[in-house]
Amino acid sequence: METPETDVFLSGLLFVDVVFGGLPQAPVLGTETWATSFDTGPGGIANMAVALRRLGLRTSLAAAFGDDFYGDYCWRTLGDREDIDLSRSRRFPGWPMPVTAALAYGGDRALVTHEKPAPITLNELIGEPPTCRAAMVHLGQDPPQWLTTVSAAGGLVFADVGWDPDGRWPEELLDQLSACHAFMPNEHEAMAYTRTSTPQAALARIADLVPLAVVTRGDRGALAIDASTGETAEVAGLPVTAVDPTGAGDVFCAGMIAATLAGLSLADRLRFANLCAALSVQGLGGANSAPDQPRLRQWRETAPPSLRHEYGFLDSPSVRKEST
Repeated sequence: METPETDVFLSGLLFVDVVFGGLPQAPVLGTETWATSFDTGPGGIANMAVALRRLGLRTSLAAAFGDDFYGDYCWRTLGDREDIDLSRSRRFPGWPMPVTAALAYGGDRALVTHEKPAPITLNELIGEPPTCRAAMVHLGQDPPQWLTTVSAAGGLVFADVGWDPDGRWPEELLDQLSACHAFMPNEHEAMAYTRTSTPQAALARIADLVPLAVVTRGDRGALAIDASTGETAEVAGLPVTAVDPTGAGDVFCAGMIAATLAGLSLADRLRFANLCAALSVQGLGGANSAPDQPRLRQWRETAPPSLRHEYGFLDSPSVRKEST
């Protein structure tokens, strides 16, 4: 494979996340609920893009941006502050940025979203994808037409999927995995789409579809099968106090991609992804709280001896990759 244009290419829906943290309870009609913390930042596909870039990988994003205040804010934040390549993204006059309000309480969050369809599809936006070591795609109603191009050029395609608000969980959505290297749903999505009753059974079904099957289980960790290496692994989550879990799954996926490109064992890939997600939930917003290399080193320096030994791979040169 020739030197790729970028390390990781992503496409997907971009949102502005408005996060209210520390709510004592769910809001009640006719009352006012006060939050103890608040933050605003890019969300949706931006969670993963920012996490990957902070882990030291050159990152290119194809997404639709509005030309409103939030569009300006996201463009500056992602392009200038986070140094993400936006050459395949576009701004659309008169189209408002999608916005999600996240209400964090009780260790979880509720989401309220406003979105108008983008003027063009992601397939129309992307056209010819850049050459890359890996790509990330979100499976949906608009099947990505560029996956085979990336795969044929030697790039590893990682996929995830979202919650189905209609409760249909169409199995045919999994047909889009034919050009993918990895599929990384959470346990609820995995069981629903595979029509199975346990995370383990869902993982086995997914392993029939892609070389790398991963099922995430929130604070209980993750399990995976890698047919390309013959490895299986299950790793427990790290005990942390969650402030806001918004975007934690996206940050996990970013960690899994980075660890795979670093050549770690399957168990260490899961540990690395778990760590990235665990650190992200200790702040507000997935993108804003995604850890960088100094944050990872700080965690290891203060971790208990048993965890420092278990996470010794963090000292590997392939992992300690600063942003360039």
